[in-house]
Amino acid sequence: MSFKDLGVNSALIKALNLAGIDKPFPIQKATLPDAIAGKDILGRGQTGSGKTLAFGLALISRLAGKTAAPMRPLALILSPTRELAMQISDVIAPLSRSVNLNSQVVAGGLSYSKQIQALKRGVPIVVATPGRLIDLIQKKHIKLDDILITVLDEADQMADMGFLPDVKRILDLTKPNGQRMLFSATLDKDVDSLVKKYLRNPVTHSLANEKSTAGNMTHHVLIMEQAHKDLITAQIAARKGKSIFFVRTKHGADKLAKKMNQVGVAVGALHGGKTQSQRSRVLEAFKSGKTSALVATDVAARGIHVDDVSLVVHVDVPENHKDYLHRAGRTARAGAVGTVVTLATHKQRKGVHGLTSRAGVKLTESTVRPLDSTLVRITGALEPSGVPIEDVAHTNSDGSGRSRNERGSRSKGGGRRKKSRPRPNERRKRPR
Repeated sequence: MSFKDLGVNSALIKALNLAGIDKPFPIQKATLPDAIAGKDILGRGQTGSGKTLAFGLALISRLAGKTAAPMRPLALILSPTRELAMQISDVIAPLSRSVNLNSQVVAGGLSYSKQIQALKRGVPIVVATPGRLIDLIQKKHIKLDDILITVLDEADQMADMGFLPDVKRILDLTKPNGQRMLFSATLDKDVDSLVKKYLRNPVTHSLANEKSTAGNMTHHVLIMEQAHKDLITAQIAARKGKSIFFVRTKHGADKLAKKMNQVGVAVGALHGGKTQSQRSRVLEAFKSGKTSALVATDVAARGIHVDDVSLVVHVDVPENHKDYLHRAGRTARAGAVGTVVTLATHKQRKGVHGLTSRAGVKLTESTVRPLDSTLVRITGALEPSGVPIEDVAHTNSDGSGRSRNERGSRSKGGGRRKKSRPRPNERRKRPR
């Protein structure tokens, strides 16, 4: 079945072909006809199964030829994190331009004034995080009265992050008879309450959710001595191919990334304590291949959508089975294969087996030592180079330690220039 058979706009099909996309994924085949027809959709799709294109193509096909009034968008896509919002925008923005539509990301950590200016000009499609959207609504920079289509992407993660009250408030401001599409890996009590209240006779598509990826995802627990853990982690990170290493805390992420960089493995750390510019640089370095490994906390990683991650490593055992599944969902995306590894000591062994059992995952247990044959076979571990690498989060493309729009200066020699303090009679008032 082709995109044309599914009812996708012809200009969109041409844009897809130019991007090298000519065959729809299963979730697109299943949802596009109903979504383009305007029906409410409940999609239980595996992360990375092509759902962004599934709702994006339907939304753009339905809006083709329409214009938005200032501050009154026609479609709203809600995302739990700004990274995910930006990546959704990266997918739909070039496609929407093919039918003379434009889109705008509305999220914290990005330019407030640019978002307001774009909304004032009139933007048909808004991709937003709940917090910033509520802020703009309160300040009357955006009105949702004209919203025809609302998409909730990764609704279960929005619930986990405490966004449900904001999400409900936002939905209450949209047209009650508008189309709504909700995508979620799981349907727990909180998400189910959204479905029952806001979706009207939704067409349900349960395709390859995160528990059903056994065919293309293998799960291992590697038992090791605590004294060997740092070395084994670095050896795994030195492998060929993209890897994500999960830890529980911001401090733990920075500490592990620093250790890896010191032994010659190029990695970046991603967590909520980084500035948006730092997070963007880290993620871009990972996507482009400048770094092949990423150390991340659970919340920050919920915005990571990189299709060629072949290994996920739980350096710190996740707190619960839902976190395990969300972490694991970063690999084996869009039909690819992937490996998920949990690093554990002998004392942690029983807890790991209990957690993965609740996640519905079949686990293979192995005892490993640094760079032994079992470790190499499962993870592709290699010996790190030993040549220290500078942290990519603080390195710009020009080699400087700060982004171009950050304040401050450095001397040509690379050191910080000490600012002289002006005398009282020389001080000037700053213009307000």
